[in-house]
Amino acid sequence: MSHPSFASIDALGQALQEAGYFADRRLATAVFLPLRLGRPLLLEGEPGVGKTELAKALSAALQRALIRLQCYDGLEQREALYEWNYAAQLLHMRAAEGRGEVGDLEREVYTGHYLIRRPLLQALQAPEPGAVLLIDEIDRADEPFEAFLLEYLGEYQVSIPELGTVRAQVPPVTILTSNRTRELNDAVKRRCLYHWLDYPERERELAIVRAQVPQASEQLTAQVARFVGKLRQSPFKDAFARAPGIAESVEWAKALVALDTLSLDPEVASDTAGILFKQREDVAALTQDLAREILHSEDAA
Repeated sequence: MSHPSFASIDALGQALQEAGYFADRRLATAVFLPLRLGRPLLLEGEPGVGKTELAKALSAALQRALIRLQCYDGLEQREALYEWNYAAQLLHMRAAEGRGEVGDLEREVYTGHYLIRRPLLQALQAPEPGAVLLIDEIDRADEPFEAFLLEYLGEYQVSIPELGTVRAQVPPVTILTSNRTRELNDAVKRRCLYHWLDYPERERELAIVRAQVPQASEQLTAQVARFVGKLRQSPFKDAFARAPGIAESVEWAKALVALDTLSLDPEVASDTAGILFKQREDVAALTQDLAREILHSEDAA
């Protein structure tokens, strides 16, 4: 059960780059194999490393529709798979009774016409060339929901009591993401190929910032990539609860351009800390003195 896709890892990497996503060879390989083998891909990593953006870029590269299932605590099967349009069913039954029709009304109303398709069913029934299904932040859902997903992940099919088994018309390219707030069930992991997505190397992040913020100067984008890279490394990372992600790097570069910043200095880095961090304590921790130390460490490097 393979997906029509790219002839080589390099071709896939190039297509992702054209879609605005810069993947290194290891990540491109991790994406290439699920396409060839027809298997779901589980991406784990810290928030902000680009897991969701990868699914978006892959959708563009494959020219397939992106269908997103955002997971959260308390997510129910009906919200992920399907619901019946009970209001329309009731109207149909009342109209039939008013006309004196005495057929099998229950069978009439439990058809695809009254089915509200949610992301899983949408992905299974997507026409050619198929869909990319993003099951985002699966670690936020509970274990019963993981168990519910097993049939889909293993066989690209689901069971609907009133209709029977629904199998994929075209196997969806399926990506699950996890921030690892909890450990996932082994049964889910066995059905997926796996990749741990880390923060990018400096050169890759520099390429991302340059592509996303072309109006920034070469000097400024280089400083942004170096500064954020330092924030994620010891000893500086110990001052913060959470390191900035790639999205924060891009937003910071945009903010600096908006401020007509030509070159980073301690004052502007401290004043714009709210772009890099989303917690009060982290914003306060990026003082001018610490920013100066980080910039000095870069100069020394």
